[in-house]
Amino acid sequence: MEDDTTDDDTRLVTTRRTALAASGAAVGALGLGSTGVGASRQGDEDAADDDAEGGSGRRYRVTVANLTSGQFLTPPAVAVHDPSVGVFSVGDEANEATREVAENGNLDPLAELIEGTDEIRAAAIGAEPLVPSADPGSTGLPYTVELELSVPGERGAPEGTPAGRSNFLTFVAMLIATNDGFAGLDTVPLPTAVNESRSYLAASYDAGTERNTERFADIVPPAQALAGIDADADGIASPQPELDEGGVVSPHPGLSGDGDLDPDRFGWDDPVALVHVERTG
Repeated sequence: MEDDTTDDDTRLVTTRRTALAASGAAVGALGLGSTGVGASRQGDEDAADDDAEGGSGRRYRVTVANLTSGQFLTPPAVAVHDPSVGVFSVGDEANEATREVAENGNLDPLAELIEGTDEIRAAAIGAEPLVPSADPGSTGLPYTVELELSVPGERGAPEGTPAGRSNFLTFVAMLIATNDGFAGLDTVPLPTAVNESRSYLAASYDAGTERNTERFADIVPPAQALAGIDADADGIASPQPELDEGGVVSPHPGLSGDGDLDPDRFGWDDPVALVHVERTG
């Protein structure tokens, strides 16, 4: 767990938490737009109701930026939750929600996990992919996005504490031009005071669920389109049992160059994303 005493402190975060198993079947194609999870699980209206009834609702602005020169991120997902929750955990098998994000860019199981977990108090998912700042594929897409989070108050929170135990943030987004890579932050502290902010540098991870063939035929189709490549292979955005790896979440080794993914074009060094969190209310 990181020290929670300094403001505007930029950290490269690789932490270990207990994984929360996702329930339900993973269904859906590549998530290139918002899944319908709003800025808060309960919504601004519920947060306002809590404030009116004596709760201590909070608001945050989360800015996510793609720091790579050749990788593309799916619409980023952020969640505010209790310390007992871990969306992913280094050294453990990826749950279904993390697997679907990392392999297929499918945000639907993650949205279902958020909606079905009381300990996840608020969440937001972006509306479009984040490309490198130079936009190598000339897509016109952004490299950064702002997400608003509204956290309902928690009854019985001690006076002077920020609404109880839901003081942690997790962030995930697929590294699109990989087999099962993703950018992530695992349970990092939120700023506590209004107008306080914190910045985190997110590392890259391998979900350990699919072998790294680095072939366009085995990777989601937007990997080619976002890079401005007209490749022969169509790509795929659904599970491929024949490529199952059976591993665990670990720091990503990077691209080997053995397949279609040229490390000079698609490679990266950590960190892969900047996540800046400001408490606005």
